[in-house]
Amino acid sequence: MTVKVLKFISILVVALLAGTSFGIWMGLNPVAYSPSTYLEQQQNLVSSLNAMMVALVVLETLVTIALAFRLRQNNTVFMALLFAAACFASCIFISRFGNLPIQKEMLTWDGASLPDHWTTRRDRWWFLHKLRTIAELAGLVLVTWTIIFRQETKPFGHS
Repeated sequence: MTVKVLKFISILVVALLAGTSFGIWMGLNPVAYSPSTYLEQQQNLVSSLNAMMVALVVLETLVTIALAFRLRQNNTVFMALLFAAACFASCIFISRFGNLPIQKEMLTWDGASLPDHWTTRRDRWWFLHKLRTIAELAGLVLVTWTIIFRQETKPFGHS
């Protein structure tokens, strides 16, 4: 795959990934929801976005790593892209070991009788979602910065 194609795919995928997470953060703060509204919204969110978001973050991690190795002659670009890939990989771990267990539990809940600890689980999921979004946004900044502002072939320190 050419570097230009990898750059295009990377920007498109990371924009979809970070944009979706940022939109959820800004528009769906669950604290003000009634218990039944929260459960309905959360179950819908998980069932409609979970597979797509997992696919996007895995794809972006792999594309960013591939791009880093294709541009490794520039140490600054290489390191920035590896750091971006680490940001995306951290999202995978946050999701797998933090959000996913909570989501699986929430999918079994009934709106008529939520468990006593539902607000604790809600708040933990929300914290992890914000943490994951920050990592995605950091990765977006790094990918965009390297693609727009850094030269591909010139070593660090040369203009």
